[in-house]
Amino acid sequence: MAKKEEKEHHELENVQHALTSTEAFIEKYQKQILSAVGIVILVVLVIMSFKNFYLDKREIAAQNEISKAQAAFATDSFRVALEGKGVQTMGFKEIASEYSITPSGKLAGAYAGICYYKLGQYENAIKYLSQFSSDDNYFSVTVIGLTGDCYVNLNENSKAISYFEKAADKDNAVLSPIYLKKAGLIYESLTEPEKAEKAYAKIKVKYPKSSEASDIDKYIARVQK
Repeated sequence: MAKKEEKEHHELENVQHALTSTEAFIEKYQKQILSAVGIVILVVLVIMSFKNFYLDKREIAAQNEISKAQAAFATDSFRVALEGKGVQTMGFKEIASEYSITPSGKLAGAYAGICYYKLGQYENAIKYLSQFSSDDNYFSVTVIGLTGDCYVNLNENSKAISYFEKAADKDNAVLSPIYLKKAGLIYESLTEPEKAEKAYAKIKVKYPKSSEASDIDKYIARVQK
């Protein structure tokens, strides 16, 4: 019993010593600690103010502008969608520049890349498409795959394959088999039947319900000859 009481007393002394040390530390560095806390609070307030009073307003303005450009895009007026129409509307290119820090501004950049692709300006398309990233699996995969299409049109097949495979790796049940098939076809054109077969076989095994899988056996047979 005495040993237990002695142990408890010893532990209590340790706790008291620790508290005393902490108090001494705080007292010694009180000004520095208060300054650090004040800086953290100030940074948080600045970030919140920036978001609430600037960024959110910029995003609303960007959404308003991008909707007009999207209307032109929907009617295949890619030049108007890209460059705008006088002072009436901003095009995707200007929106991407003016509202670059907003989600809609970043989306406008991707649309600008698509417009450039439709207009046959593949290098400009790559410039915009390669800057885009998103959590939206479907749209981000489309952008990556379209970058590959740009490289195909520039006869840079090795780069095209890397983008098709990157798009396929996103594991989208609709789009992945499309880009696997594109990769396989390019491998065939480069006389690399083993790699082409691997891409086709992946469609058959992993995406058997896709439209690309419906006739994939003939592609596999072709590269096995």
